[in-house]
Parts: sequence; C-alpha cells; structure tokens
Amino acid sequence: MVEYIVKRPLKRSPIHPGAIIREDVIPALGFSISETARRLGVSRQQLHRVLAGTHPITIEMALRIGKLAGNGPGLWLRMQQNYDLWHAEQRLQNELKKIEPVTTNDSISN
Repeated sequence: MVEYIVKRPLKRSPIHPGAIIREDVIPALGFSISETARRLGVSRQQLHRVLAGTHPITIEMALRIGKLAGNGPGLWLRMQQNYDLWHAEQRLQNELKKIEPVTTNDSISN
C-alpha cells in the first residue's frame, strides 16, 4: 500500500481508516469479517465498529491491523489522526478564529 502526503486544509473529511480496511484491505486479503476479527484477536463487534467508522483505530488496533496487513501501525495511526484532527478543526473553527497566535515580539515583551 502506497502512502500519500495530503496537503491541508482539506475541504472534505479524510476517509476514516475503517472504511479503507472494509473496502480495500479485507477484500484484498480474501477474508470474511469473522475471519479477519479472528486473525486480529478481536471480537466481530469491535471490528464492525471500526469498519463502520463509529470507533477510532486505537494504538492496539493499529498494531494488529499493521501486523496483519504487513504495513505496520504508523500508517493506520496517521490516518486516524488526520481524520480526528479534521473533525476537531471543523467543530472548533469559530473558536479557533478568535485565538491570535503569539508572535516573537509578544513573548519578548512579557
């Protein structure tokens, strides 16, 4: 799997990593959801929540998926972080507009 660097800010939400696992990884491996859950050592319900995008890829899940897919946990954690960051920025955008960044001159005068 090739990793691409995406320039921010995105106008649309990044794809939840669970959708990529559901649409690309599991079919490429040729496993059912039950078989994937068994190989990951998690319940089907836990895997379904991740695949539905209602639960995040945790560090533990990233380790498991990275091992199964052979691409390590970093990719999955970065995708989850990008997804979470984008949604947090959307929720907080009005509040963030009110915050003025500190300049070098501001920090010296204090």
